Amino acid sequence: MVDTLTSPANPTLKAIRALHDKRHRRADGRFLAEGLRIVTEALDAGQVPEVLVFAEANAGHALVRRLVAATEGAGGQAIATTPAMLSRLTGKDNPQAVVGVFRATPTPLERLDAAAAPLWLVLQAIRDPGNLGTILRTGDAVGAGGVILLDDCCDPYGVEAVRASMGAVFTQGVTQAEGPAFFDWAKGRGSVAGAVLAGAVDYRDATYPRPTFLLLGNEQAGLPPDYAARCDARVKLPMRGRADSLNVAVAAGVLAYHVIAAQGDGQGAAAALG
Repeated sequence: MVDTLTSPANPTLKAIRALHDKRHRRADGRFLAEGLRIVTEALDAGQVPEVLVFAEANAGHALVRRLVAATEGAGGQAIATTPAMLSRLTGKDNPQAVVGVFRATPTPLERLDAAAAPLWLVLQAIRDPGNLGTILRTGDAVGAGGVILLDDCCDPYGVEAVRASMGAVFTQGVTQAEGPAFFDWAKGRGSVAGAVLAGAVDYRDATYPRPTFLLLGNEQAGLPPDYAARCDARVKLPMRGRADSLNVAVAAGVLAYHVIAAQGDGQGAAAALG
């Protein structure tokens, strides 16, 4: 049965609003996804919201009805509210039609099956949630096994990262680990190709065994030298203009598509922009 809640003092709504804060997300183990498209894509990926909040005026929308049925069918809570309350929950003057609360389910490093995919994306100390979300989206596009976050990366379950992922946070497994532990784990399981400048070859001249762990570093500092030294291959993108580097999400896309092409995935996939 759908609940109708409109008071800012309601404890359930207050708890949802608190999920904008990283500390609350970590303590609660849940995160927010905003928008009818992203929440529906989560459902299509098998992820059902524990709580669904929607504008009461949109109760008749076919997708909203589907989301409500799925949420309640899984034992979750569906809440109808006002546009003003949705604005308060999202912090936006023009809020999305729905907000979903999902359980964060990162996969421990030791439970990853490296052989499950020919390519994995590995990010070290990435700080921009927009970049992280975009790389999650790229991982989904190329069929990567998942995204492994090393050291102090930004939160993949923050609202901005989830939004930038366009639903890929629900299709790409996320793993968080320390750098040394990752290199120890990867040894014997695959080849680590690091994007660096010093001592690197043109990315088109390298070989990429299956599986390849494509490692990209922090937006400003790049990979630490000791991490670069532990890579099996060090590759770089040629810069023909005056800029000395690409945005990390752009670089990840270029390199990821090259890796799967070099591996001969045989899929003949075409990328759609949007």
